[in-house]
Amino acid sequence: MLQSFNFKLILRLIFILLNMIILSLIFGDSRLFFNQIILFIVLGFQVTELIRYINFTNRELAKFLLAIRHNDFSISFHKSKAGRSFRMLHEAFEDVVNAIKDARIEKEAQFQYLELAVNRVNVGIISIEDGQNIVLCNSAAETLLGQSGIKNVSILEEKVPDFLREINSIGDEGRKLIELKTARDTRTLSVDVKSMIMLDKTYKHITFQDIRGEIEQKEIEAWHKLIRILTHEIMNSITPISSLTETMQSMLEENGEQKPPERLNEEIIQDLRFSLKTIQKRSDGMLAFVDDYRKLTKVAKPQLERVPVRTLFDEISLLMAPQLKRNDIHLITEVEPDSLKIELDSHLMEQVIINMITNSKHALQGKKDGWIRLRAFHDQFDIVEISDNGCGINEKEIKEIFVPFFSTKREGSGIGLSLSKQIMHLHGGSVKVRSEVGKGTAFTLSFRR
Repeated sequence: MLQSFNFKLILRLIFILLNMIILSLIFGDSRLFFNQIILFIVLGFQVTELIRYINFTNRELAKFLLAIRHNDFSISFHKSKAGRSFRMLHEAFEDVVNAIKDARIEKEAQFQYLELAVNRVNVGIISIEDGQNIVLCNSAAETLLGQSGIKNVSILEEKVPDFLREINSIGDEGRKLIELKTARDTRTLSVDVKSMIMLDKTYKHITFQDIRGEIEQKEIEAWHKLIRILTHEIMNSITPISSLTETMQSMLEENGEQKPPERLNEEIIQDLRFSLKTIQKRSDGMLAFVDDYRKLTKVAKPQLERVPVRTLFDEISLLMAPQLKRNDIHLITEVEPDSLKIELDSHLMEQVIINMITNSKHALQGKKDGWIRLRAFHDQFDIVEISDNGCGINEKEIKEIFVPFFSTKREGSGIGLSLSKQIMHLHGGSVKVRSEVGKGTAFTLSFRR
Protein backbone atom coordinates (compact mmCIF):
# COMPACT_ATOMS: atom_id res chain seq x y z
CA MET A 1 0.00 0.00 0.00
CA LEU A 2 2.84 2.38 0.92
CA GLN A 3 4.68 1.70 -2.40
CA SER A 4 1.50 2.35 -4.38
CA PHE A 5 0.89 5.57 -2.41
CA ASN A 6 4.50 6.77 -3.08
CA PHE A 7 4.28 5.89 -6.76
CA LYS A 8 1.07 7.87 -7.24
CA LEU A 9 2.48 10.77 -5.24
CA ILE A 10 5.69 10.87 -7.35
CA LEU A 11 3.62 10.59 -10.53
CA ARG A 12 1.54 13.65 -9.49
CA LEU A 13 4.72 15.60 -8.65
CA ILE A 14 6.21 14.74 -12.07
CA PHE A 15 3.09 16.02 -13.84
CA ILE A 16 3.23 19.23 -11.80
CA LEU A 17 6.96 19.63 -12.63
CA LEU A 18 6.35 19.06 -16.36
CA ASN A 19 3.52 21.60 -16.28
CA MET A 20 5.80 24.15 -14.59
CA ILE A 21 8.64 23.51 -17.13
CA ILE A 22 6.30 24.01 -20.06
CA LEU A 23 4.83 27.08 -18.41
CA SER A 24 8.32 28.54 -17.88
CA LEU A 25 9.23 27.96 -21.54
CA ILE A 26 6.22 29.80 -22.93
CA PHE A 27 5.87 32.39 -20.17
CA GLY A 28 5.96 35.95 -21.59
CA ASP A 29 5.08 34.90 -25.15
CA SER A 30 2.00 36.97 -26.05
CA ARG A 31 1.12 34.58 -28.84
CA LEU A 32 0.60 31.76 -26.29
CA PHE A 33 -1.26 33.88 -23.73
CA PHE A 34 -4.29 31.58 -23.57
CA ASN A 35 -2.02 28.51 -23.32
CA GLN A 36 -0.39 30.09 -20.28
CA ILE A 37 -3.80 30.66 -18.68
CA ILE A 38 -4.80 27.04 -19.33
CA LEU A 39 -1.52 25.76 -17.88
CA PHE A 40 -1.98 27.93 -14.77
CA ILE A 41 -5.49 26.52 -14.31
CA VAL A 42 -4.21 22.97 -14.81
CA LEU A 43 -1.43 23.66 -12.29
CA GLY A 44 -4.00 24.83 -9.74
CA PHE A 45 -6.01 21.64 -10.25
CA GLN A 46 -2.84 19.55 -9.94
CA VAL A 47 -1.80 21.21 -6.68
CA THR A 48 -5.34 20.87 -5.27
CA GLU A 49 -5.46 17.21 -6.28
CA LEU A 50 -2.04 16.64 -4.69
CA ILE A 51 -3.21 18.18 -1.39
CA ARG A 52 -6.48 16.22 -1.51
CA TYR A 53 -4.61 13.03 -2.24
CA ILE A 54 -2.14 13.57 0.61
CA ASN A 55 -4.93 14.51 3.06
CA PHE A 56 -7.18 11.59 2.09
CA THR A 57 -5.68 9.34 4.77
CA ASN A 58 -6.30 11.98 7.41
CA ARG A 59 -9.89 12.36 6.30
CA GLU A 60 -10.50 8.62 6.37
CA LEU A 61 -8.89 8.39 9.81
CA ALA A 62 -11.01 11.29 11.10
CA LYS A 63 -14.10 9.61 9.63
CA PHE A 64 -13.18 6.39 11.42
CA LEU A 65 -12.53 8.07 14.78
CA LEU A 66 -15.76 10.11 14.61
CA ALA A 67 -17.72 6.94 13.88
CA ILE A 68 -16.19 5.30 16.98
CA ARG A 69 -16.82 8.45 19.06
CA HIS A 70 -20.53 8.55 18.17
CA ASN A 71 -21.05 4.76 18.20
CA ASP A 72 -21.96 4.80 14.50
CA PHE A 73 -21.20 1.26 13.39
CA SER A 74 -23.16 1.52 10.16
CA ILE A 75 -20.23 3.27 8.47
CA SER A 76 -18.60 1.43 5.58
CA PHE A 77 -15.23 2.00 3.85
CA HIS A 78 -15.75 -0.39 0.93
CA LYS A 79 -17.43 2.23 -1.25
CA SER A 80 -14.50 4.63 -1.13
CA LYS A 81 -13.09 5.75 -4.52
CA ALA A 82 -9.58 6.32 -3.20
CA GLY A 83 -8.20 3.46 -5.21
CA ARG A 84 -6.46 0.22 -4.55
CA SER A 85 -3.67 1.82 -2.53
CA PHE A 86 -5.99 2.36 0.45
CA ARG A 87 -7.63 -1.04 0.33
CA MET A 88 -5.61 -2.44 3.24
CA LEU A 89 -6.28 0.69 5.30
CA HIS A 90 -10.03 0.39 4.68
CA GLU A 91 -9.98 -3.30 5.50
CA ALA A 92 -8.21 -2.54 8.78
CA PHE A 93 -10.82 0.13 9.58
CA GLU A 94 -13.64 -2.32 8.79
CA ASP A 95 -12.07 -4.97 11.01
CA VAL A 96 -11.76 -2.56 13.94
CA VAL A 97 -15.34 -1.30 13.51
CA ASN A 98 -16.70 -4.85 13.33
CA ALA A 99 -14.68 -5.89 16.39
CA ILE A 100 -16.00 -2.93 18.40
CA LYS A 101 -19.53 -3.61 17.14
CA ASP A 102 -19.29 -7.29 18.18
CA ALA A 103 -17.89 -6.30 21.56
CA ARG A 104 -20.74 -3.82 22.03
CA ILE A 105 -23.34 -6.46 21.07
CA GLU A 106 -21.73 -8.92 23.50
CA LYS A 107 -21.71 -6.26 26.22
CA GLU A 108 -25.39 -5.51 25.58
CA ALA A 109 -26.23 -9.22 25.68
CA GLN A 110 -24.33 -9.61 28.96
CA PHE A 111 -26.18 -6.58 30.36
CA GLN A 112 -29.53 -8.03 29.31
CA TYR A 113 -28.58 -11.37 30.87
CA LEU A 114 -27.44 -9.66 34.08
CA GLU A 115 -30.63 -7.61 34.22
CA LEU A 116 -32.72 -10.76 33.71
CA ALA A 117 -30.76 -12.61 36.42
CA VAL A 118 -31.06 -9.69 38.85
CA ASN A 119 -34.82 -9.50 38.28
CA ARG A 120 -35.16 -13.26 38.80
CA VAL A 121 -33.64 -13.38 42.29
CA ASN A 122 -35.91 -13.07 45.32
CA VAL A 123 -33.57 -10.57 46.96
CA GLY A 124 -34.30 -6.86 46.58
CA ILE A 125 -31.36 -4.96 45.03
CA ILE A 126 -31.03 -1.16 44.86
CA SER A 127 -27.91 0.70 43.67
CA ILE A 128 -27.64 4.45 44.33
CA GLU A 129 -25.14 6.62 42.42
CA ASP A 130 -23.63 9.60 44.27
CA GLY A 131 -26.48 9.54 46.77
CA GLN A 132 -29.04 10.72 44.19
CA ASN A 133 -29.73 8.57 41.14
CA ILE A 134 -31.01 5.00 41.46
CA VAL A 135 -29.24 3.14 38.66
CA LEU A 136 -30.61 -0.28 39.59
CA CYS A 137 -33.84 -1.38 41.27
CA ASN A 138 -34.94 -4.94 40.52
CA SER A 139 -38.43 -6.43 40.56
CA ALA A 140 -38.00 -8.01 44.00
CA ALA A 141 -37.12 -4.61 45.49
CA GLU A 142 -40.21 -3.00 43.96
CA THR A 143 -42.39 -5.85 45.26
CA LEU A 144 -40.96 -5.71 48.79
CA LEU A 145 -41.30 -1.93 48.95
CA GLY A 146 -44.72 -1.99 47.30
CA GLN A 147 -43.59 0.68 44.82
CA SER A 148 -42.53 0.81 41.18
CA GLY A 149 -40.75 3.25 38.90
CA ILE A 150 -38.35 4.54 41.57
CA LYS A 151 -35.58 6.39 39.72
CA ASN A 152 -34.03 8.68 42.33
CA VAL A 153 -33.62 8.98 46.07
CA SER A 154 -36.12 11.83 46.42
CA ILE A 155 -38.93 9.61 45.08
CA LEU A 156 -37.79 6.79 47.40
CA GLU A 157 -37.85 9.21 50.34
CA GLU A 158 -41.33 10.36 49.41
CA LYS A 159 -42.86 6.90 48.96
CA VAL A 160 -41.07 4.85 51.65
CA PRO A 161 -39.47 7.34 54.07
CA ASP A 162 -39.10 4.79 56.89
CA PHE A 163 -37.04 2.48 54.68
CA LEU A 164 -34.67 5.25 53.55
CA ARG A 165 -34.30 6.51 57.13
CA GLU A 166 -33.20 3.05 58.26
CA ILE A 167 -30.77 2.78 55.31
CA ASN A 168 -29.19 6.13 56.17
CA SER A 169 -28.83 5.04 59.80
CA ILE A 170 -26.69 2.08 58.65
CA GLY A 171 -24.17 4.37 56.92
CA ASP A 172 -21.84 3.29 54.11
CA GLU A 173 -21.58 -0.33 55.21
CA GLY A 174 -23.44 -2.58 57.60
CA ARG A 175 -26.32 -4.96 58.21
CA LYS A 176 -29.56 -4.53 60.05
CA LEU A 177 -32.99 -6.07 60.63
CA ILE A 178 -35.77 -3.57 60.05
CA GLU A 179 -39.55 -3.67 60.11
CA LEU A 180 -41.24 -2.04 57.15
CA LYS A 181 -44.92 -1.18 57.34
CA THR A 182 -46.74 -1.17 54.00
CA ALA A 183 -50.37 -0.47 53.20
CA ARG A 184 -51.33 -4.12 53.84
CA ASP A 185 -48.87 -5.61 56.31
CA THR A 186 -45.59 -5.34 58.20
CA ARG A 187 -42.51 -6.98 56.75
CA THR A 188 -39.29 -7.97 58.49
CA LEU A 189 -36.38 -7.13 56.19
CA SER A 190 -32.76 -8.21 56.49
CA VAL A 191 -30.77 -5.33 54.94
CA ASP A 192 -27.12 -5.35 53.82
CA VAL A 193 -25.44 -2.11 52.68
CA LYS A 194 -22.07 -1.84 50.91
CA SER A 195 -20.40 1.14 49.20
CA MET A 196 -17.75 1.41 46.49
CA ILE A 197 -16.08 4.01 44.26
CA MET A 198 -15.94 3.35 40.52
CA LEU A 199 -14.94 5.83 37.79
CA ASP A 200 -14.88 8.68 40.34
CA LYS A 201 -18.48 7.94 41.34
CA THR A 202 -19.70 6.57 44.66
CA TYR A 203 -22.18 3.70 44.59
CA LYS A 204 -24.19 2.42 47.54
CA HIS A 205 -25.49 -1.11 47.00
CA ILE A 206 -28.48 -2.13 49.13
CA THR A 207 -29.66 -5.74 49.25
CA PHE A 208 -32.62 -6.82 51.33
CA GLN A 209 -35.07 -9.66 51.65
CA ASP A 210 -38.20 -10.46 53.58
CA ILE A 211 -37.21 -13.05 56.20
CA ARG A 212 -40.67 -13.24 57.69
CA GLY A 213 -41.20 -16.64 56.06
CA GLU A 214 -37.93 -17.97 57.53
CA ILE A 215 -38.87 -16.55 60.94
CA GLU A 216 -42.28 -18.20 60.73
CA GLN A 217 -40.64 -21.47 59.69
CA LYS A 218 -38.34 -21.32 62.70
CA GLU A 219 -41.32 -20.46 64.84
CA ILE A 220 -43.22 -23.51 63.61
CA GLU A 221 -40.18 -25.73 64.15
CA ALA A 222 -39.89 -24.38 67.69
CA TRP A 223 -43.54 -25.19 68.35
CA HIS A 224 -43.07 -28.68 66.97
CA LYS A 225 -40.17 -29.20 69.33
CA LEU A 226 -42.23 -27.86 72.21
CA ILE A 227 -45.13 -30.09 71.29
CA ARG A 228 -42.92 -33.18 71.22
CA ILE A 229 -41.53 -32.28 74.63
CA LEU A 230 -44.98 -31.65 76.07
CA THR A 231 -46.29 -34.87 74.61
CA HIS A 232 -43.47 -36.71 76.32
CA GLU A 233 -44.31 -34.98 79.59
CA ILE A 234 -47.99 -35.76 79.20
CA MET A 235 -47.26 -39.42 78.68
CA ASN A 236 -45.11 -39.33 81.80
CA SER A 237 -48.04 -37.92 83.75
CA ILE A 238 -49.93 -41.13 83.08
CA THR A 239 -47.71 -42.76 85.70
CA PRO A 240 -50.13 -41.87 88.54
CA ILE A 241 -52.86 -43.66 86.63
CA SER A 242 -50.70 -46.76 86.55
CA SER A 243 -50.05 -46.35 90.25
CA LEU A 244 -53.78 -46.02 90.95
CA THR A 245 -54.45 -49.15 88.91
CA GLU A 246 -51.87 -51.03 90.93
CA THR A 247 -53.57 -49.92 94.16
CA MET A 248 -56.92 -51.16 92.87
CA GLN A 249 -55.36 -54.46 91.97
CA SER A 250 -53.96 -54.83 95.49
CA MET A 251 -57.46 -54.19 96.88
CA LEU A 252 -58.77 -57.13 94.84
CA GLU A 253 -55.94 -59.55 95.69
CA GLU A 254 -54.63 -61.22 98.79
CA ASN A 255 -51.38 -63.22 98.85
CA GLY A 256 -51.26 -63.02 95.04
CA GLU A 257 -54.71 -64.51 94.60
CA GLN A 258 -58.11 -62.96 93.93
CA LYS A 259 -60.17 -62.20 96.98
CA PRO A 260 -63.43 -64.13 97.21
CA PRO A 261 -66.51 -61.94 96.53
CA GLU A 262 -67.69 -62.23 100.15
CA ARG A 263 -64.50 -60.48 101.29
CA LEU A 264 -65.30 -57.35 99.22
CA ASN A 265 -67.15 -54.99 101.56
CA GLU A 266 -69.00 -51.81 100.67
CA GLU A 267 -66.02 -49.60 101.49
CA ILE A 268 -63.74 -51.47 99.06
CA ILE A 269 -66.38 -51.31 96.30
CA GLN A 270 -66.81 -47.56 96.77
CA ASP A 271 -63.03 -47.05 96.64
CA LEU A 272 -62.85 -49.11 93.46
CA ARG A 273 -65.67 -47.13 91.80
CA PHE A 274 -64.07 -43.83 92.78
CA SER A 275 -60.71 -44.96 91.42
CA LEU A 276 -62.24 -46.14 88.13
CA LYS A 277 -64.07 -42.84 87.65
CA THR A 278 -60.85 -40.96 88.34
CA ILE A 279 -58.94 -43.07 85.84
CA GLN A 280 -61.62 -42.62 83.20
CA LYS A 281 -61.79 -38.85 83.66
CA ARG A 282 -58.03 -38.45 83.62
CA SER A 283 -57.64 -40.76 80.62
CA ASP A 284 -60.29 -38.90 78.61
CA GLY A 285 -58.58 -35.59 79.32
CA MET A 286 -55.18 -36.89 78.35
CA LEU A 287 -56.46 -38.46 75.14
CA ALA A 288 -58.16 -35.23 74.10
CA PHE A 289 -55.03 -33.24 74.89
CA VAL A 290 -52.74 -35.59 72.96
CA ASP A 291 -55.19 -35.64 70.05
CA ASP A 292 -55.02 -31.85 69.82
CA TYR A 293 -51.23 -32.02 69.68
CA ARG A 294 -51.36 -34.68 66.98
CA LYS A 295 -53.53 -32.44 64.80
CA LEU A 296 -50.82 -29.79 64.88
CA THR A 297 -47.88 -32.05 64.16
CA LYS A 298 -49.39 -34.28 61.47
CA VAL A 299 -50.94 -31.98 58.89
CA ALA A 300 -51.18 -33.72 55.53
CA LYS A 301 -49.13 -32.33 52.65
CA PRO A 302 -51.39 -30.15 50.45
CA GLN A 303 -52.48 -31.60 47.11
CA LEU A 304 -52.38 -28.39 45.09
CA GLU A 305 -54.61 -27.71 42.09
CA ARG A 306 -56.16 -24.68 40.41
CA VAL A 307 -59.49 -24.32 42.23
CA PRO A 308 -62.28 -21.89 41.21
CA VAL A 309 -62.72 -19.70 44.27
CA ARG A 310 -66.41 -19.13 43.53
CA THR A 311 -67.03 -22.89 43.77
CA LEU A 312 -65.05 -23.11 47.02
CA PHE A 313 -67.05 -20.23 48.55
CA ASP A 314 -70.37 -21.72 47.45
CA GLU A 315 -69.56 -25.08 49.07
CA ILE A 316 -68.53 -23.40 52.34
CA SER A 317 -71.63 -21.19 52.30
CA LEU A 318 -73.86 -24.22 51.85
CA LEU A 319 -72.09 -26.02 54.70
CA MET A 320 -72.18 -23.11 57.17
CA ALA A 321 -75.62 -21.72 56.26
CA PRO A 322 -77.65 -23.57 58.96
CA GLN A 323 -75.35 -22.47 61.83
CA LEU A 324 -75.16 -18.87 60.64
CA LYS A 325 -78.91 -18.70 60.08
CA ARG A 326 -79.59 -19.86 63.65
CA ASN A 327 -77.33 -17.05 64.91
CA ASP A 328 -78.91 -14.48 62.56
CA ILE A 329 -75.60 -13.84 60.77
CA HIS A 330 -75.51 -12.81 57.11
CA LEU A 331 -72.76 -14.40 54.97
CA ILE A 332 -71.45 -12.31 52.03
CA THR A 333 -69.20 -13.71 49.27
CA GLU A 334 -67.25 -11.63 46.74
CA VAL A 335 -64.88 -12.89 44.04
CA GLU A 336 -63.02 -10.44 41.77
CA PRO A 337 -63.01 -11.50 39.00
CA ASP A 338 -65.70 -14.16 39.24
CA SER A 339 -63.50 -16.63 37.29
CA LEU A 340 -60.56 -16.29 39.73
CA LYS A 341 -58.69 -19.54 40.40
CA ILE A 342 -56.11 -20.14 43.13
CA GLU A 343 -53.66 -23.03 43.46
CA LEU A 344 -54.56 -24.73 46.75
CA ASP A 345 -55.76 -27.88 48.48
CA SER A 346 -59.54 -27.37 48.61
CA HIS A 347 -60.08 -29.76 51.57
CA LEU A 348 -57.43 -28.13 53.77
CA MET A 349 -58.51 -24.65 52.74
CA GLU A 350 -62.13 -25.44 53.60
CA GLN A 351 -60.88 -26.33 57.08
CA VAL A 352 -58.98 -23.03 57.37
CA ILE A 353 -61.89 -20.86 56.20
CA ILE A 354 -64.41 -22.73 58.37
CA ASN A 355 -62.10 -22.12 61.37
CA MET A 356 -62.11 -18.41 60.56
CA ILE A 357 -65.90 -18.32 60.10
CA THR A 358 -66.38 -20.17 63.41
CA ASN A 359 -64.22 -17.58 65.18
CA SER A 360 -66.22 -14.79 63.54
CA LYS A 361 -69.46 -16.45 64.62
CA HIS A 362 -68.34 -16.38 68.25
CA ALA A 363 -67.27 -12.73 67.88
CA LEU A 364 -70.78 -11.87 66.62
CA GLN A 365 -72.74 -13.46 69.47
CA GLY A 366 -75.44 -11.10 70.71
CA LYS A 367 -74.80 -8.57 67.94
CA LYS A 368 -77.61 -7.37 65.68
CA ASP A 369 -77.07 -7.08 61.92
CA GLY A 370 -73.96 -9.24 62.14
CA TRP A 371 -72.20 -10.22 58.93
CA ILE A 372 -69.25 -12.30 57.75
CA ARG A 373 -67.68 -11.58 54.38
CA LEU A 374 -65.60 -13.93 52.24
CA ARG A 375 -63.69 -11.95 49.62
CA ALA A 376 -61.16 -13.13 47.02
CA PHE A 377 -59.12 -10.95 44.67
CA HIS A 378 -55.66 -10.60 43.13
CA ASP A 379 -53.24 -7.91 44.28
CA GLN A 380 -49.54 -8.73 44.32
CA PHE A 381 -50.65 -12.19 45.43
CA ASP A 382 -53.88 -14.15 45.30
CA ILE A 383 -55.81 -13.03 48.39
CA VAL A 384 -58.67 -14.58 50.37
CA GLU A 385 -60.05 -12.33 53.12
CA ILE A 386 -62.45 -13.38 55.90
CA SER A 387 -63.83 -10.37 57.78
CA ASP A 388 -66.66 -9.60 60.21
CA ASN A 389 -68.16 -6.71 62.13
CA GLY A 390 -67.87 -8.44 65.50
CA CYS A 391 -66.39 -7.38 68.83
CA GLY A 392 -62.78 -7.43 67.59
CA ILE A 393 -59.61 -8.55 69.37
CA ASN A 394 -57.57 -6.41 71.73
CA GLU A 395 -53.90 -5.64 71.07
CA LYS A 396 -52.57 -8.00 73.74
CA GLU A 397 -54.55 -11.02 72.55
CA ILE A 398 -53.91 -10.42 68.85
CA LYS A 399 -50.20 -11.12 69.40
CA GLU A 400 -51.00 -14.52 70.91
CA ILE A 401 -53.86 -15.86 68.79
CA PHE A 402 -51.58 -18.01 66.58
CA VAL A 403 -49.84 -19.60 69.59
CA PRO A 404 -50.95 -23.24 70.00
CA PHE A 405 -53.56 -23.81 72.74
CA PHE A 406 -54.13 -20.10 73.29
CA SER A 407 -57.83 -19.31 73.11
CA THR A 408 -60.01 -16.32 73.95
CA LYS A 409 -63.01 -18.67 74.29
CA ARG A 410 -63.52 -20.56 77.52
CA GLU A 411 -64.48 -23.75 75.69
CA GLY A 412 -61.97 -23.33 72.87
CA SER A 413 -59.08 -25.73 72.26
CA GLY A 414 -56.73 -23.06 70.94
CA ILE A 415 -55.48 -25.04 67.95
CA GLY A 416 -57.72 -23.73 65.13
CA LEU A 417 -55.68 -20.67 64.19
CA SER A 418 -52.35 -22.43 64.81
CA LEU A 419 -53.46 -25.19 62.48
CA SER A 420 -54.65 -22.64 59.92
CA LYS A 421 -51.30 -20.86 59.98
CA GLN A 422 -49.46 -24.14 59.47
CA ILE A 423 -51.70 -25.10 56.54
CA MET A 424 -51.06 -21.72 54.91
CA HIS A 425 -47.33 -22.17 55.42
CA LEU A 426 -47.51 -25.57 53.67
CA HIS A 427 -49.23 -23.76 50.78
CA GLY A 428 -46.25 -21.39 50.56
CA GLY A 429 -48.47 -18.53 51.73
CA SER A 430 -49.19 -16.63 54.90
CA VAL A 431 -52.04 -15.59 57.17
CA LYS A 432 -52.33 -12.17 58.81
CA VAL A 433 -54.89 -10.54 61.02
CA ARG A 434 -55.98 -6.99 61.65
CA SER A 435 -58.61 -6.05 64.19
CA GLU A 436 -60.10 -3.14 66.05
CA VAL A 437 -62.04 -3.59 69.24
CA GLY A 438 -65.74 -2.99 68.63
CA LYS A 439 -65.34 -2.71 64.84
CA GLY A 440 -64.48 -6.22 63.68
CA THR A 441 -61.67 -8.46 62.53
CA ALA A 442 -60.22 -9.45 59.16
CA PHE A 443 -58.00 -12.45 58.40
CA THR A 444 -56.00 -12.26 55.16
CA LEU A 445 -54.76 -15.42 53.43
CA SER A 446 -52.04 -14.70 50.85
CA PHE A 447 -51.12 -17.26 48.18
CA ARG A 448 -47.93 -16.89 46.11
CA ARG A 449 -48.41 -17.54 42.41
